[in-house]
Amino acid sequence: MSDSAKSTDRPTGGRFPLLTPAELSAEQRSVYDAIAGPPRGNGPFTMVYDDGALAGPFNALLHSPAIGDAVQALGAVLRFGGALDGRLRELVICAISADLDSAYEWYAHSLVAATVGITEAELEHLKRGDVPPTLTAAERAALDLTKVLLHGTTVSDDVHASVLSHFGHAGVAELSLLVGYYRMLAGLLAAGDVPAPGTGP
Repeated sequence: MSDSAKSTDRPTGGRFPLLTPAELSAEQRSVYDAIAGPPRGNGPFTMVYDDGALAGPFNALLHSPAIGDAVQALGAVLRFGGALDGRLRELVICAISADLDSAYEWYAHSLVAATVGITEAELEHLKRGDVPPTLTAAERAALDLTKVLLHGTTVSDDVHASVLSHFGHAGVAELSLLVGYYRMLAGLLAAGDVPAPGTGP
């Protein structure tokens, strides 16, 4: 586990009790190892506190290990095995985080965004709920679909056609699943009132 994955922040799991490695069942430990190891574990944001407890939604997933394992596996594929490029993926995730006011998601993915060419100015636009003027037509189309999916309305033919023209059917599917996944995590974080590292009580 890399130093970049650790934090000296005061650990908090919100409403979910933090689970340290010594407390885990064998099933939980398997999920823990999948989350804390590469490629996630050496990223730019805090995932593991100094006592070994997982931060953010990852600790919460341990409380339901069978489902938690399926969720973390989907997340790993979306982040590290999908066809969308990193900049586009992080633009979408940051837009979701801002729209849903998800503090941990914004904390984590604004840091990832900086590693894939998203500027501070672009992040400021996303944080306000705006579309940055520097985006490509493809990136704009992806954010248009993201906004529609977040608000549960029917996807219009125009929005679908625009995304399809840039990304094909595989891209429409991946973008839709990406939005659904991070919306799901935001709900888990909200239910547990899980803060970003360093912002808890």
